Amino acid sequence: MSDVCIIGAGIHQFGRTDGVSGVDQGVAAVRSALSNAGVEWEDIQFAYGASDAAGNPDTMVDRLGLTGVQFINVRNGCAAGGSALFSAQMAIRSGEYDLGIAVGFDKHPRGAFDAKPAEYGLPEWYGEAGYMVTTQFFAAKIMRYMHLHGLSREALGRVAEKAFLNGAITPHAWRREPIDLETIMQAPMISDPYCKFMFCSPGEGGVALVLASEKKARELGCTPIRLKAATMRTRPPGSFEVFAPSVDIERGGTATGLASKAAFETAGIGPEDIDLAQLQDTECGAEIMHMAENGFCGDGEQEKWLIEGRTRIDGSLPVNTDGGCLACGEPIGASGLRQVYENVIQLRGEAGERQVPDSPKTAYSHVYGAPGVSAVTILER
Repeated sequence: MSDVCIIGAGIHQFGRTDGVSGVDQGVAAVRSALSNAGVEWEDIQFAYGASDAAGNPDTMVDRLGLTGVQFINVRNGCAAGGSALFSAQMAIRSGEYDLGIAVGFDKHPRGAFDAKPAEYGLPEWYGEAGYMVTTQFFAAKIMRYMHLHGLSREALGRVAEKAFLNGAITPHAWRREPIDLETIMQAPMISDPYCKFMFCSPGEGGVALVLASEKKARELGCTPIRLKAATMRTRPPGSFEVFAPSVDIERGGTATGLASKAAFETAGIGPEDIDLAQLQDTECGAEIMHMAENGFCGDGEQEKWLIEGRTRIDGSLPVNTDGGCLACGEPIGASGLRQVYENVIQLRGEAGERQVPDSPKTAYSHVYGAPGVSAVTILER
């Protein structure tokens, strides 16, 4: 089976864009990606679009062109963008199509996400106790993890410091100023152990990727980035995921662990072969836990990695090179595709000040959503 290739990538600025709708941002990203690929909207055979709160992606055909294109909307929590990409690459891998697009966008109001217990099969008491507020749930989860594996609160601060340092040199990022570790650690507490600089914010943005079969990419004369693996998994028994009402005594694996293992098996490589990674970091502890869940280090080894600078842009495994969700914010539909966009730019050598040195050849992305959904991609130049 031939590889699926990414031949075009476009992005709309993340953050807050007054007067510009989520659909507008998606349309801008699509037009940018089409131009980048050197193709027209009329050439596109199918599209998958992700949005959680900003409208149906298929409505953008009013502005892009009424070509009759197959356009399917995807809604899958924070993993919506990654799920749209997974679906798009399957359409090409199956042989049904050879040129399509994955697009994601969102425009969230200020404040924490307002999830409802009934949407996740939970009783009302769960929301009344405050656990539908993700800041509280994530705080409880990382407190437990830090206790089990001997990690300090300063490790969380180091993740935030790196994120804002990277965001400061990323044109599409929302938070464009570095923040030193001391300032982060002394900031107002939101939910122990997290202060205000340790959470991402719901935001706005749009990303689009043009995908093609290997044959089509050659016909178009493109220099493609190959999508060596794209996997998506849900939670197994015994996992402890967002909105879980309790922790099982007999612990199991995780959705991330399953998706990561499947991706490495599909690509025929291991964690040691990855040159850079974008990992879900809705809060600092997520990046820490996902470093281990994706196989890059053992539980409890993360603090040593952070102190030694291994996850910085010039480190042995740069993580979240554009600042991740912490610096870019999280528009749900666009977030997972932003990770892949960043990896494409890095593998092309077009990342400017944040460019990973030594011409990276492989890149990894991981997105995670409630109530335990994970999508992973591995790219290769």
